[in-house]
Amino acid sequence: MKNLLLIYLLLFSIITQSQNTAYRGENEKINSLVHTKLKVAFDFNKSQLNGEAWITLTPYFYDTNTVVLDAKSFDIHEVKMNSKNVGYTYKDNKLTVELGKTYKKTEAYTVYIKYTAKPEEIKQKGSAAIQDAKGLYFIDPLETDPDKPTQIWTQGETESNSCWFPTIDSPNQKTTQEIYMTVPDKFVTLSNGLLISQTKNADGSRTDYWKMDKKHAPYLVFMGVGEFSVVKDTWKNLAVEYFVEPDYKDVAMDIFGNTPEMMTFFSNLTGIPYPWDKYSQIVVRDYISGAMENTTAVVHGEGAQQKKGQLIDSNDWEETIAHELFHHWFGDLVTTESWSNLTVNESFATYSVYLWFQYKYGQDRANAHMYDDIQVYLQSSSEDKDLVRFYYEDKEHMFDPVSYHKGSAILNMLRDYLGDEAFFEGLNTYLTTHKYGTAEAHDVRLAFEKVSGKDLNWFFNQWYFGNGHIKLNVSYDYNTINKTVTVNLNQQGKVFSFPISIDIYEGKTKKRHDVWVDKTQNSFKFSYETQPSLINVDAKHILLAEINDTKSLDNYIFQFNNATHYLDRKLALEEIVKHQQTNKEAQNAVVKAFKDPYFEIRVFALENVDLFQKYTKKDIIEKIEYLSQNDSNTLVKAAAISVLGKLIDPIYKPIFTRGLNSESNAITGNSLVAMYQIDKPAALKALNEIDDDVKNEISEAVTTIYITENDKSNLPFIAKNLLKGMFLSQDARTQQLYAQAFDWIAGSDNKEAISNLTDDFVTLGKQYKKYNFDKMAVNMLNKMVYTQQQTSNANKDELIIILKTGIAALIE
Repeated sequence: MKNLLLIYLLLFSIITQSQNTAYRGENEKINSLVHTKLKVAFDFNKSQLNGEAWITLTPYFYDTNTVVLDAKSFDIHEVKMNSKNVGYTYKDNKLTVELGKTYKKTEAYTVYIKYTAKPEEIKQKGSAAIQDAKGLYFIDPLETDPDKPTQIWTQGETESNSCWFPTIDSPNQKTTQEIYMTVPDKFVTLSNGLLISQTKNADGSRTDYWKMDKKHAPYLVFMGVGEFSVVKDTWKNLAVEYFVEPDYKDVAMDIFGNTPEMMTFFSNLTGIPYPWDKYSQIVVRDYISGAMENTTAVVHGEGAQQKKGQLIDSNDWEETIAHELFHHWFGDLVTTESWSNLTVNESFATYSVYLWFQYKYGQDRANAHMYDDIQVYLQSSSEDKDLVRFYYEDKEHMFDPVSYHKGSAILNMLRDYLGDEAFFEGLNTYLTTHKYGTAEAHDVRLAFEKVSGKDLNWFFNQWYFGNGHIKLNVSYDYNTINKTVTVNLNQQGKVFSFPISIDIYEGKTKKRHDVWVDKTQNSFKFSYETQPSLINVDAKHILLAEINDTKSLDNYIFQFNNATHYLDRKLALEEIVKHQQTNKEAQNAVVKAFKDPYFEIRVFALENVDLFQKYTKKDIIEKIEYLSQNDSNTLVKAAAISVLGKLIDPIYKPIFTRGLNSESNAITGNSLVAMYQIDKPAALKALNEIDDDVKNEISEAVTTIYITENDKSNLPFIAKNLLKGMFLSQDARTQQLYAQAFDWIAGSDNKEAISNLTDDFVTLGKQYKKYNFDKMAVNMLNKMVYTQQQTSNANKDELIIILKTGIAALIE
């Protein structure tokens, strides 16, 4: 999901988590996993797993005669050692096995367990807003839903794999593994490691044998089953595979095709070649956790599956692909020893997207991504949370914008402070020291200190073991007689220590001053020859900070024209567009932005250009028309077409007609809306000729037209896309239109529309539960219940049951 939705949801977040809870350190290690061997078969009728497990362990240090295994909601049939029954107790999802003798730390032993796993009986929270972390998920197991394939997949993080096999379900354990999976012969399987053999059985089933020779954490063990097309790729003689639904086979390379290049890039960056035997990625249905870095077998939610028209505009899943791959170094190769130290997994994986964008697409793309990430953190009401948290209510609360987005920004500051050479050598030292093991945040510090020779306690104390972020008020005192300017940097609230860069422009000549801030009030005096045109504080835009700096419109225009950082241009332009009615130079700056090297700046300029100001607009419109046909980026072309559509001038009909035949969804959608504004019959005729798949891909444009047309015959389609318009759009008129459609649906007798909207509320409510979207969804569904109660709809009782079922699903 795009950051915009996440930011919106964060605005509704009510922070209820308390840090005044028990200390959450690393789990005690009494026994150590060595090897896990599983034989599993699936009962599709009951959504259960019948399994046999051989768990090999050793005492960690002290002698022991028992082992306690996590086994959630099992029926235990047998427990043996050396083919003999042994004593055991099974209580509170813990299986305690009597070993029959006392083992020393050098002695290995194997426990055999025959069991049935019953995931549908489990009630526990899981990471990434999974409400019931069942570990093992059966999707349409009885094949009753014609729109959904039958699949099985697992989700282990945080501690849910013990819902389908017995283990010590803790991130500080590591195990090798073997899995024999027996499935109907029509299904494809995927697990960690390599597929060693496939054996067809007399009953029409098939047993696939997967083997993983390198140690990894229990939560990373994975199984996937279903009817997938497997698209094969390679990296340095290793198999790289993409498991997708058959309809997406032809675009799998467009979605995942950068993976081998990412593997090369991350291998070179860390100095450690990709450390596993293969790399597979699988896309499954109803996977609401986004994606998961299961070692060599990454699972993605169905949002990864995009059509050609979407991918031409933007592969919205590329950052997720990079994130999960980088976890194979940070998280899989070296794993957090405790959920309190989740930053050593998630902050690095989040930062990898910045690194990949910087390498692949340039600094502007990377800086835009970092800015968006920082906004997610700043708007998350998380200022009171440390990055490393030993006190939290629930381990699932660690998966938040602090561990991800803030942690990424902190790594970017550390990289800037140390320099690239020391930073990346430090990553290599950390990974090499702890490979196939576990680590904590102090290990990251020690690795960077070893490489750089610098003491970094001050940095880690304030950023890893402290909370908040920098807040600065900036002011200037000029002495025109002495030709000096004093830059005052006053910290608000918590006092941080940090380096900061200040650029002073005398005309187009820039001089950079690097200074150190460590007090509440900090003043720095600089000489100048001519009155500075601009003083740019935090010129590198590295700091995780809110900076209040009063600038004039002239300052912003100068900044846009002369300062080169993406944020210098973006933030200046955001102010400049407000003054086009009264300032010719502001208008000129907006038009200049049409040629900005970064496409998002060009799009922003087009979306905010004022064609109804007092200055001449003919030349501006000609430039917009040129962009609509010739820009290298389809999103810029689409934005330009949208501007032309608002002119309501039939002269542009040929452009819109061509746009309707574009491969780009963005161009097609905007051309449809633009055509609708000048020739409704032609637009509606074109809309009727578009096939349903394309309509779903350009749903915003189609939904907007349906609502504008007051077309209640298409309420089910509108309902499926309503929430995107209500919560994603930043356009006030669009929000008003979609709110009107919500009222239609709320009072309608259309069962399909009511069901579609209810389903979307439930899905998003569960997916974004940690941002309290579930509460908002419940409120809106209750509003719909009240509306139905006031209607005379013949089927209102049935509709109210649908709505109340949705409410119950959100509050259970």
